[in-house]
Amino acid sequence: MTSRAAVVAGHLCLDVIPTLTVGSEKRTLADLVRPSSLSIIGPVILSTGGPVSNTGLALHKLGIPTQLMGKVGDDPFGQIVLRLVSSYDPRLAEGMVVDSTVATSYTIVISPPDKDRFFLHHPGANDTFGADDVRYDTLTSAALFHFGYPPIMRLMYVADGAQLTDVMRRAKQTGVTTSLDMTVPDPASEAGRADWRRILRATMPYVDVFLPSIEEMLFMVRRETYDDLRQKAGAAGEILPLITPEILSSLSGELLDWGGKIIGLKLGHRGFYVRTAGEAVLAGMGRARPTDLAAWADQELWIPCFQVDVVGTAGSGDSTIAGFVSALLRDMTLPEAVTAAVAVGACNVEAADTLSGVRSWEETTQRVAAGWAHHPLQLSAPGWEYDGRHHLWRRR
Repeated sequence: MTSRAAVVAGHLCLDVIPTLTVGSEKRTLADLVRPSSLSIIGPVILSTGGPVSNTGLALHKLGIPTQLMGKVGDDPFGQIVLRLVSSYDPRLAEGMVVDSTVATSYTIVISPPDKDRFFLHHPGANDTFGADDVRYDTLTSAALFHFGYPPIMRLMYVADGAQLTDVMRRAKQTGVTTSLDMTVPDPASEAGRADWRRILRATMPYVDVFLPSIEEMLFMVRRETYDDLRQKAGAAGEILPLITPEILSSLSGELLDWGGKIIGLKLGHRGFYVRTAGEAVLAGMGRARPTDLAAWADQELWIPCFQVDVVGTAGSGDSTIAGFVSALLRDMTLPEAVTAAVAVGACNVEAADTLSGVRSWEETTQRVAAGWAHHPLQLSAPGWEYDGRHHLWRRR
């Protein structure tokens, strides 16, 4: 592995994605969810899912040397997962753990054209993934370690998240830049009842780059705000239009206080928000830290999405992370990094599965350079100014 390589560990599953089209006809959720009915749909797509696959393989497609670390069972789904991963490069599957005592995790992904995606998920082997499943010796030759989806990996949230904290602490000790992503747990589940404020307060001192979605963080850290926004959103349940710069600044400030250095909050169709710590704090980021720390320090940016025809949103957040991390590993500027994040995320949603929409780094950056249009985003909060050169909003 090279000095600018990445290791991606954590949740891994098989995604089973029905194609919700017949010919040119797109089937809406209302068409499909009818009691006692039989709905004709398209063929199924089998794809690996979770951040080990989605973020890891997207990094591979973007030209970043990458190693994957996940756990599967010794069963047909596990064999499919290993075959799919190896089809990109046989070396990618070398870090996998195969456990004959557990079943491979799988997710049925329902991604209709008229609504955001939803999932039916079996955690399987992911619930047994522990801190000792990470090969820390491999991290010594990498620049960045990314861990994803602890809320659906049982050992990562029981006992106040002691094993998650241990993973990030032990990774940080190798000198890599550490990165962490989350997912929203089932509120009625054991993970949904976990004390995520306590878990994150203990873990964030060992996290350099934190890249969850706004929904995840409000659910875990600001539950009253989350519930209030859900109530205001009404039957639609869509809180993204209600997210304000004030909410983002307050939330990111708390996460920085807990020890984070770069906080990126994914905002779905409204784009991507990033806030960074001061220069002295960024200096402790590890081997993938930016060369020009002063230019990255004390920044607060919000960039809108690029305009595309959305086919499916499965894996879009993981691809957004891959775009941001790819730019960080290439030592690019912060505006270039957030642009890469939404560019790779936008490419992702042009396909139904989690990976086939992701293009090479060269194709992606050429598309941006050719004048790819962003969605409009209007902010009226004090202190925010539009940066026309980079097509984003910046807080002064």
